[in-house]
Amino acid sequence: MKSLRHLLPVVAVAGLAACASTSDDSKIAYKSAEAPKRTLEVPPDLTAPELTNSYAMPAGGVSAKLMAQQQADQAGQQAAIRAGTAQVATAASDTVRLERAGGQRWLSVSGKSAEQLWPLVREFWQDNGFVLKRDEPQLGIMETDWAENRAKIPQDGVRKLLATVGLDGLYATPERDKFRTRFERSPNGNVEIYISHRGMVESFTEGKNDTKWQPRADDPELEAEFLGRLMLALGVDETKAKQAKEDAAQPVPVAQRRARIENGAVVVDDAFDRAWRRTGLALDRSGLVVVDRNRASGTYFVRPAKSETEKVDEGGFWSSLAFWRDKEGKTAAEQPGYRIVVQQVSDKESRVTVQGDRGEALDGKLVNAILPKLEQQLR
Repeated sequence: MKSLRHLLPVVAVAGLAACASTSDDSKIAYKSAEAPKRTLEVPPDLTAPELTNSYAMPAGGVSAKLMAQQQADQAGQQAAIRAGTAQVATAASDTVRLERAGGQRWLSVSGKSAEQLWPLVREFWQDNGFVLKRDEPQLGIMETDWAENRAKIPQDGVRKLLATVGLDGLYATPERDKFRTRFERSPNGNVEIYISHRGMVESFTEGKNDTKWQPRADDPELEAEFLGRLMLALGVDETKAKQAKEDAAQPVPVAQRRARIENGAVVVDDAFDRAWRRTGLALDRSGLVVVDRNRASGTYFVRPAKSETEKVDEGGFWSSLAFWRDKEGKTAAEQPGYRIVVQQVSDKESRVTVQGDRGEALDGKLVNAILPKLEQQLR
């Protein structure tokens, strides 16, 4: 892409205008290339509202006493509604918690099933300016398209002027983000919601005459920000959601890291249930697509995303995960996938290994290339 070169003349003009400043009102304002498409429909468990005339005059004469009684009744109804709203907010704070293990964070939700939460989370991403490219409730995976955080564009005089004539699109950032949401059921019946981030940045090639997209590190703070926003969307009090987000954003001390590589496997300091869910999030962060899973055998079946494999040869996003390429340079679309297997060793420890598509052992060099990527995400 060449959006950087197209932007330079505009930026040069902007430099002659008033000093640029980034708005403090919002640090996040995403916009996908494709506008979100939403339909208005009545859920199957709801009925259409009844039409009533709240201002109909009562039959017969109207006395001051009757009007006062009606006003008192209405005030009581409004107070009951406010009290009910407060109770709902308090209940939501008790049923939605932001939890953490090492460098991973997630929401634990009680009182609602995954089927009830799924449309709420879908609406959450759409309300935040994203288009969903994966919407697979049977796998518990929801993924947005690449989107631009337009809050990072300086709010200078030239941009405001262009916006008034509908040319705000001339401005663009050299970064794109996408988010994957994973649903997991915990043994205690709660639903755990994980959000993982992937980012790209556009940079010039060596000759400065072209640009290409390069991967950039995942952003735990951005993940924590959206987890906090999702808490609000699920009814948690704003103060509690903000405090939970700040606590989760603290860096992880080395002593608390909960994964290490031993004897051709990643050893995770968790029993199977938690290790299984953490491995799913680690795979999401690694940019691999889970095409199937078998919890009974502890197996994830993964492949690189087909839509991204073409960018490997161009030094694109997947070049940082090019361990799947063979000596002939075949891309992921031409090669079999892999199995990521989670096995419990003890009540406090599990092993994560990598196998071939049919469960066969892989070449040692390939395993040694994959394991550090998993270990880094499982810390």
